[in-house]
Amino acid sequence: MEYIYNENKKGAPVFVLLHGTGGTETDLLPLASALNHEYNVLSIRGNVKENGMNRYFRRLGEGNYDWEDLEFRGKELYEFIAKKAQEYDFKLEDVIFVGFSNGSNIAIQLMLQQEDKFKKAMLFAPLYPTDLERKHDFSDVKVLLSLGKEDPIVPESESERVIKLFEDRNADVTTVWVNGHTLPQEALIVGKEWLNQ
Repeated sequence: MEYIYNENKKGAPVFVLLHGTGGTETDLLPLASALNHEYNVLSIRGNVKENGMNRYFRRLGEGNYDWEDLEFRGKELYEFIAKKAQEYDFKLEDVIFVGFSNGSNIAIQLMLQQEDKFKKAMLFAPLYPTDLERKHDFSDVKVLLSLGKEDPIVPESESERVIKLFEDRNADVTTVWVNGHTLPQEALIVGKEWLNQ
């Protein structure tokens, strides 16, 4: 997998940056710097191609996931992050996922698959269109969800489903509603406040 690792301060938390469809490992670097320039950064390019665009897992259509591929890609990405944690000497519990759209969705998958490993996430424009029977315990998880009103890709009912996914598992959930399928300034401001709590 293509990636960038920037160590800004030894022992600081590590932003794991996960871009949206068609993005690359450089897309979210300015966001990470704006959120906290001292945090270390592991930014990973999705290694699945959809019409030449980078993604983290296959889909069969808009909002129609290939769940088998998502399961496989989640494990593959977890193994990659765990390997980089050893290589660059950071702890998985110090990881903060920062995802946009497709990146947020694979982050949710990782948190569900590895429920004892990842404790913090900032998820912008997430979509996880299924109801899960299995209950995970996220009582020590903190998540910021930035959700879109009139988002052309994620209906509000699906945004509410993502909120419920985390709330049902006792996560500490902070939400911010923005316009559309975007990552605007107001979400960044709330994100900085959330990080500093």
